Amino acid sequence: MFSEVKCTERCLLYSMKMHGNEIESLRIASGTIFNEIVVWKVVVQNNSTIPGSHTEDHVPLTADEGFLRPVPVFKDALISRLVGHEGSVFGIAWFSDGMKLVSVSDDRSARIWEVQAEKGVSCSDVQVRDNHFAGPVLFGHSARIWDCCIFDSLIITAGEDCTCRVWDHDGRELKEIKEHIGRGVWRCLYDPRSSLLVTAGFDSAVKVHQLYAYKGLEETIASEDFSDKHEVFALSLPNLSGNDQLMDSKSEYVRCLHFSREDSLYVATNNGYLYHASLINNETVRWTELARISEEAPIICMDLLSKRSKSSDGFENWVAIGDGKGRMTIVLVVGIDSSPKVDFTLTWPAERERHLLGTYWCKSLENRFIFTADPGGRLKLWKLRNNLTSDSLIGRASYDMFLIAEYASCFGMRIMCVDASFDEELLVCGDIRGNLLLFSLPRDLLCSTSIAAGVKASPMNYFKGAHGVSSVNSVSISVLSSHQVGIRSTGADGCICYLQHEKDLLNVEFIGMKQVKELSAIQSVFTSDRSDDSSVGDYAVGFASAIFIIWNLTSGTKVLQITCGGWRRPHSHYLGDLPEMMNCFSFVKDDVIYVHRHWVPTNDRRIYPQNLHLQFHGREIHSLCFISGHSLCSSDENQALVSDSSWVATACEDGTVRLTRYEPGLENWLSSQHLGEQVGGSAVRAICSVSKMHIFMPDIPTEVDRQNGTLEDRDPFILISVGAKRVVTAWKQIINMSNKREGTISSEIDKKNENDFKGSSTSTMSSFSFQWLSSDMPLNHTSHLKRQNAKEVTETTESTSTNTSDTISTELLSSNYMTMESNLCPEDNLENDWRYLDVTAFLVKEAGSRISVCFVVIACSDATVTLRALLLPYRLWFDVASLAPISSPVLALQHVVIPKFLPSKGNIQSGSFYMAITGSTDGTIAIWDLTECVENFMRQVSGLQMENLMDLQKRPRTGRGSQGGRQWRSIDHHKAKKKPGHCILRGKTCTDSVSTGKSDSGNEMESISSETSLSGTSVADIPFQADTQQASFVSGRRKDDLLPEISVLAPVQILDNIHQSGINCLHVSDIKDLSLSGSRFSFYVVSGGDDQAISCLRFELQVNPIDENSQNMTPVNHCTTPPVAKNNSKDHFLVQKHQMQVCYLDKIISAHSSAVKGVWTDGIWVFSVGLDQRVRCWNLNNGRLTEFAHLIISVPEPEALDVKTCGRDHYQIAVAGRGMQMIEFSGI
Repeated sequence: MFSEVKCTERCLLYSMKMHGNEIESLRIASGTIFNEIVVWKVVVQNNSTIPGSHTEDHVPLTADEGFLRPVPVFKDALISRLVGHEGSVFGIAWFSDGMKLVSVSDDRSARIWEVQAEKGVSCSDVQVRDNHFAGPVLFGHSARIWDCCIFDSLIITAGEDCTCRVWDHDGRELKEIKEHIGRGVWRCLYDPRSSLLVTAGFDSAVKVHQLYAYKGLEETIASEDFSDKHEVFALSLPNLSGNDQLMDSKSEYVRCLHFSREDSLYVATNNGYLYHASLINNETVRWTELARISEEAPIICMDLLSKRSKSSDGFENWVAIGDGKGRMTIVLVVGIDSSPKVDFTLTWPAERERHLLGTYWCKSLENRFIFTADPGGRLKLWKLRNNLTSDSLIGRASYDMFLIAEYASCFGMRIMCVDASFDEELLVCGDIRGNLLLFSLPRDLLCSTSIAAGVKASPMNYFKGAHGVSSVNSVSISVLSSHQVGIRSTGADGCICYLQHEKDLLNVEFIGMKQVKELSAIQSVFTSDRSDDSSVGDYAVGFASAIFIIWNLTSGTKVLQITCGGWRRPHSHYLGDLPEMMNCFSFVKDDVIYVHRHWVPTNDRRIYPQNLHLQFHGREIHSLCFISGHSLCSSDENQALVSDSSWVATACEDGTVRLTRYEPGLENWLSSQHLGEQVGGSAVRAICSVSKMHIFMPDIPTEVDRQNGTLEDRDPFILISVGAKRVVTAWKQIINMSNKREGTISSEIDKKNENDFKGSSTSTMSSFSFQWLSSDMPLNHTSHLKRQNAKEVTETTESTSTNTSDTISTELLSSNYMTMESNLCPEDNLENDWRYLDVTAFLVKEAGSRISVCFVVIACSDATVTLRALLLPYRLWFDVASLAPISSPVLALQHVVIPKFLPSKGNIQSGSFYMAITGSTDGTIAIWDLTECVENFMRQVSGLQMENLMDLQKRPRTGRGSQGGRQWRSIDHHKAKKKPGHCILRGKTCTDSVSTGKSDSGNEMESISSETSLSGTSVADIPFQADTQQASFVSGRRKDDLLPEISVLAPVQILDNIHQSGINCLHVSDIKDLSLSGSRFSFYVVSGGDDQAISCLRFELQVNPIDENSQNMTPVNHCTTPPVAKNNSKDHFLVQKHQMQVCYLDKIISAHSSAVKGVWTDGIWVFSVGLDQRVRCWNLNNGRLTEFAHLIISVPEPEALDVKTCGRDHYQIAVAGRGMQMIEFSGI
């Protein structure tokens, strides 16, 4: 130690910053808890020699608490006290000259101070107080400001409101950067030489931003490499140039804009003119008047299709224009760079006057086909026929236009966007009220050379309310597999919706949604071709109020932000292969066309903003689980997708679910993607994965594929997340097949004409992710009470998600099920305070059936545990059983599925034993037998008439725009408009009652809640009606019978005093077969609790060697496990007439120095993590737990742990809390 100087200021210092390179010039500024900034320096004490000088022979030392320290030769000297903040000072930054500093505080302000002459008094002199403001107070943050940095021309502040703001010295805010999530941006750093700003936030992300030159700033803040690449144009129409007169009704103004390239802009006006502007630079713009389309009516719509010319190195721009008289005009513009010329024009009447509102090209159909739309939801398909066979341009006389098809919407709403697939023979449209329509587009119709009258077609399927009541702005079609087509749509609700169309079943299914909170309306999604760059992916282009925004969906960063006045103004955008470095945007304001162009050459460009460290969640991570590798691929071609990578799904307090990839070779997280949010953004408390399918063997043989559908290529892989507001959400794994097509429709049509047609070849790439599958939440009792006076409600509904054009027949409900009485149920004022605490799930599928059921066991904070069922692929939720009574809330859940083999059937598996294990806050572990309930439910599902069942799931609520701010009407308000939907649920020999009728998250929950018990003694079929408002089966019944009548299960065994306090975590090892005949099975259960202890139990199930049909048999006990622990004891109980034995193996009283939050075991090793930030490894040998190793982790407040087995004694351990960390363990 060179020297030690103690400041006499005795208070908590929240911040400190030094300035100077030598002791004589060193200045220290400290922010105190008393809202002051103490500026002081270091001076030499009287009669002291500076250490290191030539006059000293030795350094004097003094003894302090047994240590030798240098004798103090320096002391503090106060320069000034800066008073003015109204909160603690969290950050300080010095100017380069050391005469000024800037500070940020708890009072949400930043202040600039001037440090005056040195006073040289002691820091303990509290009388010295200065207020030396050298600039304005910077207000703008909505929360505390954590950090700041300064340069000669700007000040940068980072705050708890997740924003980083750029200011000039006059106090003007120049830029706001909001790309972090969570609880704020902790640190910021700016490099003036490269104009790079680096920020670090609570979400674990470190992001880099490029600050370009802004008006009012000095040139030093912009990099020389990028300062001249951002251009702003202000253009006026050629006829208005130099005309300063006020506009009147005859004045010319812009109606439509469209980019064809970064330097080419087409402009259409109300006077019928079509102009072209060549954007050479911001000082040189060349205008070209191409044509006057109409002299009688203004131009209403315009679309452009750009392609490379086949005959030269130039381009071909096919411009389609519609005017107010209903006439369509196609203008072919050709040329090289800035020399466009019109090659030909073609005009024909397309609609009646004032009925032509839209025209659309489709890239897959090229320039041979064009669509027009009218206000009544009719879409016309026109074919541009070339009279000659040559591909070269041959003049206007060689083209004719014919109407070949007319498509009518069943909703009668204006079509806003279209996309077509030639190979899939599919046309998808989106209308102004959020609906999606699917039409058949036969290949023979497109390739036919004969001239026939236009074919009139109705939708073969549709999805109502995909974007609520907001307009659909764009749709796109992709190929998922040989029989599945993916549909992606964007809308004015700020959401991206994903749907799936099965060509064999002709249905459409809502499979996922992504809400971009930064955008209130999404115009389109742009996918970059540079897939080799991990920083490049999908980009959402849209608006947030009056601001145009390009948002990188992959990295979660803002690419571009321009204030333009909103999407209602004429506007256009154009993006290159790297939108961060190649983007153009134009809009009209006050008769001026503003063009913002940022175009960086290939050699100079780099992507900013970018992530230096992966972004995780913005809050505490409550749960995580590994995604098992064997479920990621179903065939050899997808093996490369798995390799050695590990995927971890995480659930967080901020209501989000993320999927993060880990690569062992890189020793770091490779990528992290945001899967979605819980309904309403409610906190996610637990998450589990389920992939293994268990086969249910019915009593009678079933026909293969009896559900009018083909068996799925692979079993579903599902994530289940639960959390606050009693919301449960299911996510389904998807493997996107990205097809790169070779060949175009032109070549296909030419081959058709030559009678040598062949399908286009494709190359396929795969990507792995999860998408939203279904959500469920409790009913809103308040809405029920509003309808208590209703004496009768006719429960006939329509399907709001997938309906075919054919009417579905239904049976009339018996009058016994039509009467409704008052007193539905009392209102629970605390219902919104309950939350789900833990979840576990398993999949069951009937042999030979397309239907599978995901059984979900959920623990709630109101001390209830419920067994629920998700019927797939129809996404219907059911209540199956209630696990009661429970004296205290359950904090941890696990399930066990043991195969059932019967010697009487030749040792063939005839089913499984299904059990649940719960750990409660009172330290007890309970074992529940779910077998009978699961089997009874599967028998009842086998009676569903799937030919009348339709997918009733609606899109989830987003809380903004999805329903347009309106409340959905109750059933009786619009039952006259509803189409009936009916199905029959037949139960066989059922001894329990199964409730049906839970609600779907995508609705306002205003329909009547109904739950129906299926009595096993009744052989009559019980009619059930599909309620589309709740996405569940609802049966009409009396209100006084509407109390839940689901099965109530009692635990088969309760193990007391396993822990002295709450059990925070449980884990069950894999099942081991102890005999070759499948008659003895064992598994381990390890638990951790608030008492800092870890307990280990061993369970053995002895399957009786008897026929299961025998009624009176005495179970035989063959459990011979010897006592291996001091306090070893055994409990015996029956599971489905078979003997189960529990052996208490070992308990470590003080396994951690604080509460244990996560445990895992495979029967050989046990891993645990506690709030003491220790991960401990235990060896389970001879029934005793022996600590093998431990590690201090960097994750504060760890809450969850999961382990992946990579090989023999080789494991990957993932720990999550306020962050996430991966640990690799080898027991060799």
